[in-house]
Formats: sequence, C-alpha cells, structure tokens
Amino acid sequence: QVQLVESGGGLVQAGGSLRLSCAASGRTFSTNTMGWFRQAPGKEREFVSGISGIGNTYYADSVRGRFTISRDNAKNTVYLQMNSLKPEDTAVYYCAADNSSGLRLSVLERYYDYWGQGTQVTVSS
Repeated sequence: QVQLVESGGGLVQAGGSLRLSCAASGRTFSTNTMGWFRQAPGKEREFVSGISGIGNTYYADSVRGRFTISRDNAKNTVYLQMNSLKPEDTAVYYCAADNSSGLRLSVLERYYDYWGQGTQVTVSS
C-alpha cells in the first residue's frame, strides 16, 4: 500500500521558516517526479514546487527564491524548505508522487498518482 505522509507544518510569524517533509512508503520513489501543492480555504489547489527523478526543479512564481525543494533518496523522502514566509502562504500543503521513473515534472494535479493527507501551514502577520 503506497502512502505519502506530510509533516512539519505549524504556526509561524511572517518572515519565519518551516521545513516540510514527505515520507513515502510502499515503494521506492527515488527516481520518480514528486511535487508539492497547496490549498488555501475557499481556493483551488495550486502547484508550489516539483522535483524530477534526476533533480530538476521548478517553482511557482509566488514562491521562487523563497522555497527550496529537495530529496533524500535513502530515506525515500522529499522536503520543502520554506523561508521568508508570508501570510498568503497560509494553506494546507500536500505532497504528490508520480507512479513511474522519469526525467520530467509537471504542474498539473492529474499528472500525479499518489497524494498525502496534507499538513497545515499558518503564517501570521
């Protein structure tokens, strides 16, 4: 049974930092594309960042320069380091993974096969 479990969310003041973790189990995702999405109350889920199986990365314009995605293949885990947080970053953050190995990444929800349960990030002004 494939599972993705996010952790590391919490309440921080604007300008602060958090590191989110996504631990995968049930299979190895070390060579698969993985991504982070977020959903604020009353809004659609949106792409935040992605990383391919060979380490290529991409960021939404709203977070580029502030967030960094990385992975630890030995731990089957992907991370999202979030710095200089803003109130508009407040959302539930979801981890997602592609089913197969590949060189590409995608900003589209439908590209991803597995999803975590989400972790809440709240940034106060």
